[in-house]
Amino acid sequence: MKENPWSNWRHITKLDPDKPLSDEDVRAVADSGTDAIMISGTQNVTLEKVNRLVSVLKDYEIPKVLEPSGSEHVIYEGIDHVFVPSVINAQDIAWVTGKHIQWIKNSAIEWEKVVPEAYIVLNPDSAVGMVTKSKTDLTMDEIIAYAKLADRYFNFPIFYIEYSGTYGNPEVVKAVKENLENSTLFYGGGITDGEKAGEMSAHADTIIVGNVLYEQGVEKLKETIDAVRR
Repeated sequence: MKENPWSNWRHITKLDPDKPLSDEDVRAVADSGTDAIMISGTQNVTLEKVNRLVSVLKDYEIPKVLEPSGSEHVIYEGIDHVFVPSVINAQDIAWVTGKHIQWIKNSAIEWEKVVPEAYIVLNPDSAVGMVTKSKTDLTMDEIIAYAKLADRYFNFPIFYIEYSGTYGNPEVVKAVKENLENSTLFYGGGITDGEKAGEMSAHADTIIVGNVLYEQGVEKLKETIDAVRR
């Protein structure tokens, strides 16, 4: 199987277009040592806010990923990849295939940049969990079944465990990793220091870190980057 660029990413920093971050700090993230920057948010995202981040990052060679929450936020200029989530445990089908069909019907898509992601949301109190009506009270066997469905049946290149704002169970991440054959395993949620970054990166192929940047600053973000390099 052809190796994808993200297969070698160990750390992704997530920038939320709706959260305040100075241009200086955006540039500091680009220089921080993170492997890629993901522009992604669930609430109050606008094209103007997305374009502002892309504009600040335009002179940096770091890979730039857009993870849109709606087709109205999709742009291609200045973006290397568009990671499109399907929330496979959503009880609202719109977040599995519905919004995707509308996007495909109504948009001129640069398919060479599009990367499908299988999302499993495990924090019921998160914005993404509530918006998508995700079924989060899953057993370990059910979570593994979702992982195999994404990996072997649908051939998603990425399987993303999303705890979104809370720190998840490392044993879940470990078990999922052991049951994936081809999908790259992403983990996101509650990574606020080097210890948690190290613990999750021992199992996940890639960790996604976001909130700590806004809550504790760039230096604390760098602590999580250093942890995955050890």
